[in-house]
Amino acid sequence: MRQFLKYVLATIVGLAAFGFLCFVGVAIFIGATVNSSKGPKQTTANSVLELKLNDPLNERGREGRFGGLGGGGSTGLVELKEAINRAKGDDDIKGILLNLGIVQGGMASLEEVRNALLDFKKSGKFVVAYHEIASEKSFYLSSMANEIYLNPQGTLEFNGLSTEVMFYKRLFEKAGIEPYIFRVGSFKSAVEPFFRENFSDSARYQTVSFLNSINGYMIGEVAKTRGIAPARLKVISDSMLVHNAPDALRLKLVTKIGYFDEVQDYMRGKLGVAKDKKPSLVSLSDYVDNGDAEARASSTRNNRIAVIYAEGDIVTGKGSDDNIGSTKFAEAIRKARLDEKVKAVVLRINSPGGSSLASDIIYREVLLTKKVKPIIASMSDVAASGGYYIAMACDTIVAHPNTITGSIGVFGVLPNIQPLLADKLGITVDRVTTGKFSDLPTITRPLTDFEKRTLQEEVNRIYADFTSKAALGRHMPVERLRRLASGRVWSGLEAKNNGLVDVLGDYQEALNIAAARAHLKADDYYVQRLPRQKSALEGFISMFSDDDAAKTRAIKAELGPLYPAYAQYQQLMQMRGVQARLPYSLDIQ
Repeated sequence: MRQFLKYVLATIVGLAAFGFLCFVGVAIFIGATVNSSKGPKQTTANSVLELKLNDPLNERGREGRFGGLGGGGSTGLVELKEAINRAKGDDDIKGILLNLGIVQGGMASLEEVRNALLDFKKSGKFVVAYHEIASEKSFYLSSMANEIYLNPQGTLEFNGLSTEVMFYKRLFEKAGIEPYIFRVGSFKSAVEPFFRENFSDSARYQTVSFLNSINGYMIGEVAKTRGIAPARLKVISDSMLVHNAPDALRLKLVTKIGYFDEVQDYMRGKLGVAKDKKPSLVSLSDYVDNGDAEARASSTRNNRIAVIYAEGDIVTGKGSDDNIGSTKFAEAIRKARLDEKVKAVVLRINSPGGSSLASDIIYREVLLTKKVKPIIASMSDVAASGGYYIAMACDTIVAHPNTITGSIGVFGVLPNIQPLLADKLGITVDRVTTGKFSDLPTITRPLTDFEKRTLQEEVNRIYADFTSKAALGRHMPVERLRRLASGRVWSGLEAKNNGLVDVLGDYQEALNIAAARAHLKADDYYVQRLPRQKSALEGFISMFSDDDAAKTRAIKAELGPLYPAYAQYQQLMQMRGVQARLPYSLDIQ
């Protein structure tokens, strides 16, 4: 009996301790949430806004775990640009410090931030950059600064852009997986990792083309702000003449070699602060508005422009925070169409595509919206294949010169894992069917020639539908559209030249076009952002209720830098149905 009571007492103490820890954790979380809901902190006069940009740059920001108390968050492009714009007119903010390392963002997103910083400089305020290690992207972002400091032992990367692709042919051969490939278009190379060991000639050709287009644009913009001829910058880049800080200074890519304390001395001089005083730095998280004001204003304004953020893979169903679920986004577009206060819509797209079915569901809602109010597509880093599909019915398509777009084509993949089961695992499969094709589609036996033809014909049908709708949206003969299609990827600049996009510009340009089409003045409307994001409390609860999210976090922690390769492999293996997707996974470095 004594032993029993001891165990009961230990259990009660354990439960009490656990309950106390949960209470403390929730109290801390609620405290952080309450503090974040108060909006930006009061800025001290004579301050500098410090931008570190350590987290990935997404269209809309997400707090890290525990309401920002842990990692895993991201910086929102929209919040970042709004903070820079607000700082431009804020008398308390005298300048911006770019304290940058390895910036994680796409080329078009960085272009938007860079343009916002250039606009900030028009106020007469200063921008100073400090690098210990400057990647190509972080240098591009900071190349517009008044002063660029590089640590004496630091490095600066300026040797051009590249992208690499993993091919899984040998892996599948070793595993005993036979992929059946169904595609349309000589450039539809999304499935090449399944059956090749390297780029096809057409895939290499298109990649060289759009990568050089983006690189050329970047060099041109750096030339403008650094006062160096583009041809000279091209030589510096192609010959990799920059190896260390003295090289960067000699070639005028940076203005100063110095430590952070010397950057502080520079800011003291600009602020008129004594040498023994620390410059007042304001972090982005302390300066940015958390959006509560948006919700209040949204409820009182009669004229709105709805901005619908479509970021990630396009999937059927509701989807998640990391992708574009057809159900959720069709509902968001429908809500904007039926809301009388919404006078125009901007569809902000950052997607490599995905399910052709899901893309068509969203396309239908765009088409219906176009009939009753203006809807403008704003392409971010990538709007390709399915990402282009959901844009092509819009009144106007706006893209950055360095947006990756096009890839108008479809494909399907069906693996046969019978060799894996039989030869590697010793598993055999038998079946009973009511008809000759009752088990189709199947992954446990080879396909017959008839079945292959049937599946290819379905892919052909979807491609014909895709290109016909694209030709209708672009007001061009379908024959011409298909010459531009075939799955080929284009830069935004290339796409503008061949008629796949209408205007080269950023998000603000798209917003201005939408306002003009709706006959709204700049101060006569409010921006309403859709779909609604989870609150901090909802995000906290979902951490414990979402098993998939918990598994993903655990795998990321275990694999570390190898996680992107794992994620790409999982993506390839989980494709369902016919896909309208960008060729492979493009990560420009």
